[in-house]
Amino acid sequence: MVIGILKEIMEGEKRVAATPQTVKKMIADGYKVLVETGAGEGSFYNDDEYKAVGATITDTESIYHESEVILKVKEPLFNNILNIHEVDLLHSGQIIISFLHPASPDNHEMIKKLTAKGVTGLTLDGVPRISRAQSMDALSSMSSCAGYKGMLLAANAIAKFMPMITSAVGVVKPANVLVVGAGVAGLRGIATAKGLGAVVYAADIRPDANEQAKSLGAKIIDTGVPADIAVSQDGKYANKLPEEWLKVERESLKDIIAQADIVFLTALVFGKKAPILVDEEMVKLMQPGSCIADISIDQGGNCSITQPGVISQKHGVNIIGYKNIPGMLPASSTDMFSNNIYNLLKYLTVDGKIKLDLSDEIVKSILVCHEGVLLHEGTLEAMSQK
Repeated sequence: MVIGILKEIMEGEKRVAATPQTVKKMIADGYKVLVETGAGEGSFYNDDEYKAVGATITDTESIYHESEVILKVKEPLFNNILNIHEVDLLHSGQIIISFLHPASPDNHEMIKKLTAKGVTGLTLDGVPRISRAQSMDALSSMSSCAGYKGMLLAANAIAKFMPMITSAVGVVKPANVLVVGAGVAGLRGIATAKGLGAVVYAADIRPDANEQAKSLGAKIIDTGVPADIAVSQDGKYANKLPEEWLKVERESLKDIIAQADIVFLTALVFGKKAPILVDEEMVKLMQPGSCIADISIDQGGNCSITQPGVISQKHGVNIIGYKNIPGMLPASSTDMFSNNIYNLLKYLTVDGKIKLDLSDEIVKSILVCHEGVLLHEGTLEAMSQK
């Protein structure tokens, strides 16, 4: 089986889908590995290191033409150098494993084209949080990176100190930080903000998540959403809330958002478009010079006016919508990501080829499109709501 490793083309993206260490494992497993020239430079791996473990260094078009499986970090985008969209370089029967984020409205047209091409798309944000999939869970790994680096970006974007400062003119109060969503990214964001000396508040519709946030020193904000409505029956995930309960949650958050210097948004519904928890009217309540960091932007974002991929300013508030925050920690994030994707690849491979058992819980959860059919439920749901 021929595996292709591409150089990422998203602006500022420095990660790569495989390191020399994981390529060595792939070759030991019997795969042929093609690596695009310069693919690892952003993560401090040079071409000679890949060659030394047996990879073939080649150009973009050759990788797309020859590979049976394409490994990427980010979803297919328009390649400005080749003047062609990456989907148009793929061919029928090929498999792509990446963060496709298929439920995000920004990716719907790309997913439709991927499906029409007859490409099999496997999305890493669909890996279920079960014990046997833990080593493949790139979303959790990258969420840790996003929670840490995202909070540093937010701290840099506000117009004041994060910690309490004692000065010659008196005491300067610490910044107020609200973290919405106390999952992996949110908890890392809480820990980082506390370490920087801020006063931290947290809100999550899941009681267990709130307990974890509280253990890190966050003050809990009650969202007003009952646990039986908020949490899935198996207790693992947050449910998608009906609009009437989203309104209750937004109302519960309004006062604390008005007082916050940083609103750190990480709330996700597994496999679906992120819920809107901060609308434009709520942004208008915030203090000039404050910041919203919308870490959930890859799945559509929690703020209604976040601009994907950039930092913008609306109503005097800096709104961070960067889509590749883990890529700003390329050494740590690439090491984690490359091992996650290798473990998934090994799990899916039988007798040297990827075999998709459509009854398998992991396969069902990550499969976006196959043999010309769009299968991902969260994406179909999000598309129907347009």
